[in-house]
Amino acid sequence: EVQLVESGGGLVQPGGSLRLSCAASGFSFSSYAMNWFRQAPGKEREWIARINSRSITTSYADSVKGRFTISRDNAKNTVYLQMHSLKPEDTAVYYCNAAFTKWWGQGTLVTVSS
Repeated sequence: EVQLVESGGGLVQPGGSLRLSCAASGFSFSSYAMNWFRQAPGKEREWIARINSRSITTSYADSVKGRFTISRDNAKNTVYLQMHSLKPEDTAVYYCNAAFTKWWGQGTLVTVSS
């Protein structure tokens, strides 16, 4: 069974940092590019970042470029999102996704507030 489990969310002050993890199982993780998305209340799901299967290329949305870094460890079947300089507008539920699939995690909530 395919499973993606996000973790690491929580409450953080503006300007702070947080590292999200997504643990994958049930498929050949190292064969898939991976995405991070987020969704704030009342807004459409927003694509945030992508990393290819061998960590050779990455892409970022303009809204997070320079602040967020996507990485992966294929030996651990895990993809990460390191977030710095967090802003209140980063508040959302964050999801990981295997590229070109319908495989999603349950999401982890990030709240940026003082």
